[in-house]
Amino acid sequence: MKNLEETLFQALVDDTSGKGGLTEAQARVEPANFLRHAISLSMSKIADGLIDPKLVLSWLLAHLGASAFYVGLLVPIREAGALLPQLFTAPFVHAMARRKWAWVAGSIGQGAAAAGIVLAAMSLTGAMAGAVICALLAVLAVSRSICSVSYSDVLGKTVGQSRRGAATGVATSLGAGAVVIFALVLMSGLVDRATLVLMAIALAALLWLAAGIFFSTLREEPAPGKAGTAALEQLTLLRRDPQLRRFIWARGLLTATALAPPYIVLLGAEAGHGSFDRLGALVLASSVASFFSSWIWGRLADRSSRKVLMFSGMAGAVSLLAAVFLDLAGLSGTVWALPLVLFMLMTAYHGVRQGRVIYLVDMAPKNSRAAYTAVSNTVIGVLLLGSGLFGALASLAGANVTLMIFAAMSLAAILVTRGLDEIKG
Repeated sequence: MKNLEETLFQALVDDTSGKGGLTEAQARVEPANFLRHAISLSMSKIADGLIDPKLVLSWLLAHLGASAFYVGLLVPIREAGALLPQLFTAPFVHAMARRKWAWVAGSIGQGAAAAGIVLAAMSLTGAMAGAVICALLAVLAVSRSICSVSYSDVLGKTVGQSRRGAATGVATSLGAGAVVIFALVLMSGLVDRATLVLMAIALAALLWLAAGIFFSTLREEPAPGKAGTAALEQLTLLRRDPQLRRFIWARGLLTATALAPPYIVLLGAEAGHGSFDRLGALVLASSVASFFSSWIWGRLADRSSRKVLMFSGMAGAVSLLAAVFLDLAGLSGTVWALPLVLFMLMTAYHGVRQGRVIYLVDMAPKNSRAAYTAVSNTVIGVLLLGSGLFGALASLAGANVTLMIFAAMSLAAILVTRGLDEIKG
């Protein structure tokens, strides 16, 4: 088994020489830990795709007869619930000697919440189904926040600096490949859609439970736990570290790649194709883009995560401007135009995700990764909460205007990212 782990480790990373900032004990077990990261994260990412609130849960609530009010709550609950609590959970994670157990607890919590959603969907309808599923999604989101705030710290302790992008890239590509299959079956009509959706959410619950169990076998060297900094005191990091401020500013601008997809779908509806299954196409475009791009983004991030953020901003701006151009040229109703734009945009989005994770892990001091992650995610959570109002106001002027604003944000992110320090593995 050890020889197999060594062989796979050497095949999946560019440079296996050097300890990459690890202790001697952690360097000896790095190949085994690398594979545990890749496999556990793969299962978690597959589960994410199977229960996607933007698509899968939205369709499920509509199918159960819940009102648009509950459908509209799904994405804000998921995004804010996963980010905002981190400022308060980070001190507890920071106090743990082995922080892998925080990730394990968060993964099992997500699995339990997903199982509850299946039970609610099988036994409830209407407003009651909407309220219960939204409450369970809040539990899932908070559990996810615990995983998020602990993962960068565990990754930094167990995988070398020049190999972290490969670990997350492998996981994202494997996860995306599985979700591509789900999207194709979903769009084929071979299986009753309601049955398929419930089966997918049930599978997501099992995958999260399995990921938590598998991640518990990670070999993490215990570190002296600290009492942790009080939640509000962590915000002083913004005053003390100008690079963290610039990083958050760049990441905030790059949220345009996450906020724009619904407006691209809206272009298709305005072009007279509102009956086309654009949501199913979005799942497929996102998964294919993730499958083909995440591995490449991960390898590039190991060389320069700063440049990955810059390239992602450029790709996002180009795809958004292309969407506006195609619409003005009367081509947005064609079969190829919007799916191609969505593929380009999702490629940029996954580049942002890879680049920001690796840059933050490499930038943060070893003993402060949890605090840096919590502060960054909390600020972004606040920005995402305001994005709903921003999008609603901007959409009054039309989808094209909104997309042009998002394109300008992506271009501005390039300029901000240029000012970040270059951190090389």
